[in-house]
Amino acid sequence: MPNTIPELRLAMENQGYISEDEVAVTIFLALALEKPLLIEGAPGVGKTEVAKVLAGIFNTELIRLQCYEGLDENKALYEWNYQRQLIKIQISRNSDPGEQLERNLFSEDYLLERPLLRAIRAESKVVLLIDEVDKVESEFEAFLFELLSDFQISIPELGTIGARHIPMVVLTSNGERELSDGLKRRCVYLYIDFPSIEKESRILQVKVPEAGEKIIAQIANAASYIRTNLNLRKKPSIAETIDWTRALITLGEDSLTAGNIGKTLNLLLKNRDDQELLKNELGLENLVRAAAGKNLV
Repeated sequence: MPNTIPELRLAMENQGYISEDEVAVTIFLALALEKPLLIEGAPGVGKTEVAKVLAGIFNTELIRLQCYEGLDENKALYEWNYQRQLIKIQISRNSDPGEQLERNLFSEDYLLERPLLRAIRAESKVVLLIDEVDKVESEFEAFLFELLSDFQISIPELGTIGARHIPMVVLTSNGERELSDGLKRRCVYLYIDFPSIEKESRILQVKVPEAGEKIIAQIANAASYIRTNLNLRKKPSIAETIDWTRALITLGEDSLTAGNIGKTLNLLLKNRDDQELLKNELGLENLVRAAAGKNLV
């Protein structure tokens, strides 16, 4: 791993991830202490990207558990291969004693690994991403405690399985509900906000190098103004400002105008009501002025 915080920050930038000192320091400490990293923030601020970047830096596998309402242990941890077990029962009906057959049926040969078990049993150190953990019920959150504290899991038929290599764990939360103190105690906590104008400009320079400085500055100003001053249902994410920039460059634009904003607004705002709010409450001409750093009319 990078041995210093500047080395980590440089490695992240080489992967296309621009970070502040606070972000780099927190990630460095989570790695050094071998503790899970819990990242909270609005959708689209780059939480999931941290896990992808770490997998790139360490040249290792990214194992992802996408959380959703109703997610249970079977989908996250393991399942038994019931079809193979039934076939084994049919084949062994007249040969294996019942007790021996039962032991065979619940051996590792019939185990289907899901993301958490895969990360624990991986032959090398991996990145485990538990994405949008705030979407699961509190019972599932409590189920994660054993993994996050001791990096082990319990399977009744097989006993306790410890990690071959402690994975780099990244949990993300959009803040839809308050996470438990028990989960937070087991993690290093990081909050990521929408980027400053300067940071977003640097991100756009890295992600869309063919864009000129003028339009990048205007897009960063416009995105910041929209997020700060309009009561949108969904604020534009960094990924959406990147797509917007690429779209404008594809159309041969080198600066923002009311015309090209109107044509490409659907790449920045993915909600009809938000688009109408911007047009009616702010106006495209005023957005151009805000993007240029001028006072609004």
